[in-house]
Amino acid sequence: MTHLTEHSLVQGGRSAAFATACVRGGVAAGLGVGALAVLVIVAWISSPFPDSGAGGALHLAAGLWLLAHGVELVRTDTLGGLPAPLGIVPLLTAALPVWLVFRTARSTLDPADETGPRPSPAGTLGAVSGGYLLVAAVIVVYSESGPLPADLVTAGLWLPGVVLGAAGAGVWTALGRPLPGREEAAAALRGAAAGLVTLLAGGAVLAGTALVWHAGAARASYEGIAGEWSGRVALALLVLALLPNAAVWAAAYGLGPGVALGTGALATPLGLVGDPAVPPFPLLAALPPEGRGGWPQWAAAAVPLVAAVVLGRSVGRATGTGRARETALAALGAAWASGAAVAVLAGAAGGPLGSGRLLAFGPVWWQAGAAAVLWGVAVGLPTALAVRAWGRRVPRPKPPKPPKPPKAARTAEAPALAATAPAPGAAAPTPPVFDFSLNGLDGLGGLNGPSGLVDLDDDEGYVPYDYLPASWETAPTPSTPPAPRPAPAPRPDTEPPRPSGTTGAEREATPKDTP
Repeated sequence: MTHLTEHSLVQGGRSAAFATACVRGGVAAGLGVGALAVLVIVAWISSPFPDSGAGGALHLAAGLWLLAHGVELVRTDTLGGLPAPLGIVPLLTAALPVWLVFRTARSTLDPADETGPRPSPAGTLGAVSGGYLLVAAVIVVYSESGPLPADLVTAGLWLPGVVLGAAGAGVWTALGRPLPGREEAAAALRGAAAGLVTLLAGGAVLAGTALVWHAGAARASYEGIAGEWSGRVALALLVLALLPNAAVWAAAYGLGPGVALGTGALATPLGLVGDPAVPPFPLLAALPPEGRGGWPQWAAAAVPLVAAVVLGRSVGRATGTGRARETALAALGAAWASGAAVAVLAGAAGGPLGSGRLLAFGPVWWQAGAAAVLWGVAVGLPTALAVRAWGRRVPRPKPPKPPKPPKAARTAEAPALAATAPAPGAAAPTPPVFDFSLNGLDGLGGLNGPSGLVDLDDDEGYVPYDYLPASWETAPTPSTPPAPRPAPAPRPDTEPPRPSGTTGAEREATPKDTP
C-alpha cells in the first residue's frame, strides 16, 4: 500500500510539473506579444496622424509577432487592391521570442529547487512548445481580422519549427550541452559553429563598410521617408531590427550567389545583372552599383574564404589524434552543417516584399546553402588535413649543447693557463725528484741537537706530520726549497740572544772592569 501511494505521488508530481511547463510556455508567448504591443502602441500614440485606432495597433503588433517567427503576412490595403505578401523577417525582432522559449525550456528542466518534481526532457520539450503554440494559434486567428492576416501555410510550417528548435536548444543546454559520442561528429558541429560565426561577422563588416561608403545616399533616403520625429524614431527602430538581415545578405553576396533585387535582377561580386526594383530604404542604399564589379566587390570573397579556413582549422585541431579519414569525414560534416544553417538564415532574411517584381527579394536560400557547402569542401577540407598533418609532425631532436662555465670561472682560468703554459722553444718540464735525506732539515734552524739533528722536542707547537708532504705527488722539487720555518720563541729561563757583533767585546771587558 505504501509503494502504491508513493508511486501515485510521483505520478501526480510529474503531472503537475508537466502542466506547469505548459503554462510557462503560454506565458512566454504572451510576454513576447506584450513587448511588441507596447512598442507599437507607443508609436501609435506619438504619431500626429494615426491611420487607425488602438485595435489597428494591436493587430499590427500581432502581425509583427507572427512575422518574427517566419510567418508570411498578406497586405490587403494595397493601391491596386490585390493582396501582396510580406515575408522578410526582421531578425532582431525574432531574437526576443526565440530567447523567451529557450529560457523557459531551460529553467523548466533545470529549476532552482532540486527537490521538487520536474518533467523529463521530452516532456519539457512537448509541454513548453505545446503551451506556446496554443497561444500562437489564438494570435493567428486574431490576425485574420486585421490589415495584416497571416498566411496559414507558412504559419503551419515555420511557427512550429521555430518554437520546437528554440525549446530543444533550451533542453540541450539544461542537460549540459552534450555532443555526440563519436569524436568526428562533435568536431564537425564545433567546426560548423566556428565557420558560421566567422561568416556572419564578416558579413556584418561588409555591410557596415558599404553603408559608410554610401553614407550620403543612405541619409538622403532616411530623411525622405521619415518625415516627423515620430516617423524618424519608428524608421530608426525598423533599420535597427533589419541590421542582422543586412549581415546575412552581405554574407550571401560574398559566397558568390549574391542577392536577388527583384524578379530578374541579381547582384553578385562579378556585377549587377538585370533591372533592380529597389524601393527607397536606407539599408538598400549600400547595394553595389550597376555594371561589372571591380576589386571592392571581389574583395567580398575574402569573407567565406576566412570562414572556411576557420572551419577547417577547428576540425583539424579537434581530430588531430585520429586518422586522416576521420578528419576528412568531420570536415565534410562541418561543411554540410554550415551550409544547412546558412540556408535557414538566408530563407529567413529574404522573402517577398510585394507582388510582381518584388516577389523575389534577398538571398536565395538553396543557392546560399550550396555555396557554403562548396566553400567548406574546397577550402575547409584541405585546411583540416593540413592542420592535422602539422600537429602530428615529430620534431627532430637537437644535440645537447655543452654547458658554458660561469664567466668568473673563465676569467680566473685564463691567467692560470697562461702561467702554466711553456714558452715557445723551452724544454719540457722535468718530473719532480724527491729528496728523502735529512739535508733538507738544515733550513729548519740548524743542527742543535746532540746527534747533529734538530731537537724538535724543544718546540712546543711541533707536530710531526706538519713536516711531511701531504702526498708524494705534491712534494717540492729540489729547485724549489721549502720556505724557512720561523725560529722558536726563547724560553723564559734562558738569556735572550745578543747581537753577534758585540758579544766578544762584552766578554773581554768584563774581567777588567770587575774589582
